Amino acid sequence: MPSAAPQEDRQATPKHKRRQSSLQQPNEDAQANNDRALDAIAESSAEARRNAAPPKATVNRRAQSYSDFHHAVTSIFGADSIREDERRDKDAGNIKDDLDFADWYDGIEGDLLDASHDEYTDYQRQLDLASSHLDTLLSDTNNTLNLLSSLSDSFKAVEAQTTTFQKQCEGLTQEQKRLASLTDGINQNLKYYGFLEPVTRRLNAPTAGSMVRSQEFSAMLARLDECLEYMAAHPKHREASTYRSRYRLLMTRGLTLIRVNFVGGLREIASDVTKRIADRQLNDTTMSALLYAKFRVGASELKEVAQEIRKRAVRAPGAEPGAETEYQSLMNELYTSYSATRGRLVVPLIRKKIGDIAAAPSTSKELVPFARHSIGYIRDMCSSEYDLWREWFEGEQGIYDFLESVCEPLYDHLRPRTIHENEILKLCELCTLLQTRYMPDQEDDEPVASDELDFSVLIQPALEDAQTRLVFRVQAVLRDEIERYKPKPDVLDYPANNRKMSLSGTKNQRPRRQSSVAEPTTPMPKTPMIVEQGDSPNGHFDFDTQAAFQGWYPTLRKAIWLLSRIYRLVNSTVFDDLAHQIVHQTTLSLTHASSLILSSSSNNNNTKNKDNAKTPADAHLFLIKHLLLLKQQIVAFDIEYVTSDLQLDFSSLTNTFHELRERGSLFNPKNLWQLMGANLVPRVVENMLDAKVELDGRLRESITTFTSAFADAITAPIKNNDNAALTSKRGGFDAMKAVTAVQSNAQKEVPFLRRKVEEYLDDARTRETLVGAVRDLVVRRYEAFYERLMHGEGKGGGVGGAGGGGSGRKKGKGREGEVWDVDVFEEWVCGVFGVGEMVEGEGYGSEEERGF
Repeated sequence: MPSAAPQEDRQATPKHKRRQSSLQQPNEDAQANNDRALDAIAESSAEARRNAAPPKATVNRRAQSYSDFHHAVTSIFGADSIREDERRDKDAGNIKDDLDFADWYDGIEGDLLDASHDEYTDYQRQLDLASSHLDTLLSDTNNTLNLLSSLSDSFKAVEAQTTTFQKQCEGLTQEQKRLASLTDGINQNLKYYGFLEPVTRRLNAPTAGSMVRSQEFSAMLARLDECLEYMAAHPKHREASTYRSRYRLLMTRGLTLIRVNFVGGLREIASDVTKRIADRQLNDTTMSALLYAKFRVGASELKEVAQEIRKRAVRAPGAEPGAETEYQSLMNELYTSYSATRGRLVVPLIRKKIGDIAAAPSTSKELVPFARHSIGYIRDMCSSEYDLWREWFEGEQGIYDFLESVCEPLYDHLRPRTIHENEILKLCELCTLLQTRYMPDQEDDEPVASDELDFSVLIQPALEDAQTRLVFRVQAVLRDEIERYKPKPDVLDYPANNRKMSLSGTKNQRPRRQSSVAEPTTPMPKTPMIVEQGDSPNGHFDFDTQAAFQGWYPTLRKAIWLLSRIYRLVNSTVFDDLAHQIVHQTTLSLTHASSLILSSSSNNNNTKNKDNAKTPADAHLFLIKHLLLLKQQIVAFDIEYVTSDLQLDFSSLTNTFHELRERGSLFNPKNLWQLMGANLVPRVVENMLDAKVELDGRLRESITTFTSAFADAITAPIKNNDNAALTSKRGGFDAMKAVTAVQSNAQKEVPFLRRKVEEYLDDARTRETLVGAVRDLVVRRYEAFYERLMHGEGKGGGVGGAGGGGSGRKKGKGREGEVWDVDVFEEWVCGVFGVGEMVEGEGYGSEEERGF
C-alpha cells in the first residue's frame, strides 16, 4: 500500500536513545508515571486519529470520482491506525525493566514527535494518493479519447462508404429513369410510325365511305393530324419524309371520302326536291317550304362532316399571302357543288320572277320602279339563301360568290336598262335609291355583323353601272351644252335682258332705296343653293319658277344643275374631277360670252344714249356677276382635290433630231449614243388643274379690267401731259384744265357706273366694293399725276406758274385757279363717289365674303 511506505521508513530509521535522567524516581513512581504517559499517548493517538478524519461535507456537489478517492484514503488511514495501536500495545506489554522502559519511552517520544507531524504527513500522503489517482484518471481519459478517436475514424469511414453507396444508388436510379424514359420515348415515337398500317387498311377498305359520318372517323383524322405534325417536327428521323408523304396521302384520301359523301348527300336531297317539284304544281308557299325545309333536315350532319375539311384548309406557316391553302381546293369543291345544286333549283325561279316584274305595266318602261321591285325581291331571296348557307357551312367564305350567281338575273335585266337610260334625273334617282336603301352609311363606323348579310356587296355592281352611266351622261351634257354651247343673239342682249327681266315681275320684291334706274334683275344669293331631287315633273330643272335663278347664263345654270345632281352620288374623287372640269368649262364659257358682248358693244360706240346701248362695262359686269355666282355656288360642293394632268413632253426629242439633221450627222451612231441619255427620253410633265384657283384668277382679272376701264375714262385728261386739247395759251400743258376735265368726267361717269352696277348686282356690299375700287384707282392715278407735276414734268399751266402752290395745304376746299393737292382731290372724289353712303348701317365686309 502507498500509505505503509512512510511508516516503514520511520521504523527502519535508528532510534536515538536518551540518556537516563538523574531525577528518575524509583520503580513505583516509574510505574505510575508510565501509566500516566500511556494515557497521554493514547489520548494523543486518539486526537491524531480524530484529526486524520476526512473533511466535513459541504453544500458543493462533488464528482463521483472524488467520493471513490475519499473512501480509498479513509480505508488506508484506518488500517495504519489499527496497526500502530497493536504495535504500541505489544511494546507496552514487553516492558520488564528500566532499560525496556527507556527504550519504550524513547519510542513513545519518537511517536509523539511523529504524531506532531502526522497532520502534514497525512496531507502529503493524501496529495500523493490524489496525484496517483489523477494520473490514473488521466490515463483512463487518454485511453477513452483514443477509443473515441478510433470510433470517430470508424464512423467517418462508414459515412464515406455510405455516401459512396448512396451515390451509386442514385446513379443507378437515374439510369433506371433514363432507360424508362427512353423506353417510353421509343414507344411514343413508334406509336406515330405504327399507326400507318392500320389506318391504311381502314381507309382503303371497300366500306370506308360508310363510316365518314361517325365519330370514329373524326378521331382517326385527328390522329392523322398528330402524326403529320410529329413528322414535320422531326424531319431528321429516319424515313420521316416517307412516312409524312404516306400520311398526307391518307389524309387526302380521308378528306376525299368526306367530299364524296357530302356531294352524294347533297345530290340526294336535290334529286328528291326536283322530283317533287316535277310531280305536281306548287304555289309559292309550298315551293318555299320545299326548297328550304327539305335542305335544312340533313344540314347539321353534313355541316359537321364539311367542318373536318374546313379545319384543315388553313394556310401553312410561312406561306405567301394570297396563296391557296393545302386542302382549300376540296373545300372549294364543296362550295361549288352546293352553289351549283342550289343554283339549278333557285336561279330559274328567280329569273322567271324578274321577268314577270320587267313585264309588268308599272315597271316595264320605268327604270327606277323596276329597280325598286326587282332589288327588293332579290334581297329577300339572298337573305334566305344566306341563312340556309350558314346552316350548311361555317363562315362566309364562298357565300358571296354564290349569291352573285343568284343575282345574275337581276344584273341581266338592270344593266341594259341602265346603259340605255339617257335622262340624268332617272340615273340620279337610281343612284340615290341604291345608296340610301342598300348601301351602308359612310358616316357610320359600325361594321356589319358577322352573322348578317352585307347586301351592299351584291348591289355594288349595279350601283357602279348606274354611276358610270351617270358620269358618262354628265360628261356628254358638259360637252354638248356647256363646252360647245353657241349662244343666240337674244341671250347676249345685255343690258336689254336685264330690263326685260325687271319688267316681267319675276324678280323678288323687297324694300329698296328710291332709284331712277331699273331694279336689278338677278339677286345675288348670300348662301349657295343645291338643287334637290325632283325639281320638276318633266325631268328638267325648274329654274324659271325660282326668282333666285333668273337672269343666269344658260351654261351657268346647267353647271350648277349638274353639280347638284351628281353631288354625293358618285365617288368623291370622281366628283372632284368632274367638278373641276365643269367649273373650268363654265368659266371658259362665261369668258367667251363676255368677249362676245364686248365685241358687239364696240359696234355701238356711236350710240348717243349710253344707258340703252351696249358698252364694255356690260361685258365686264356680266362676267363679274356670273363668276361671283359660280364662286358662291361651288362652295356647297366641297371641291377639295386638285386634279393632275400627266403629259409626255416630246419637245426635246424633236429638237434633238432637228439639230442632228441641221448638222448633217443624223445617222452618226456616235452622236446618237451621246444624246441618247439626256435628249431622246420624253419628259413627264404634271399639270395641276385647280378650277377654283382658275375661277379666282378670272374674277380678279375681270374686276381689274372693269375698274381700269372706268378709271381710264375718268382720268384720261391726266394720263399724260401731251394732250393737245389741254394746251395753255403759252403752248404748254395746262394742268388746271386737265384737273377740271377730270372733275367733269367723274361727275358724268360715276352716276353711269352706279346705274350699270345696280343693273347687274343686287348685293349692296358688292356694288359698293366695285365703286370703291374705281374710286381708289382714280385717286392713285391723280396722285401719280400730281407727283409728276410737282417734279416739273408739266409744261406749264397751273396757278403760280408750273402748277405749284398746292403742296402742304390742309384738307378743305381748294382755291380757284390752283391744282388741288392729293388730299383735297381725294376728299372731293369721296364725295362724288359716295361709297358707303348707299348702305346705311351695313359694313363693307371682307373681300372673301363678297367673293373677291
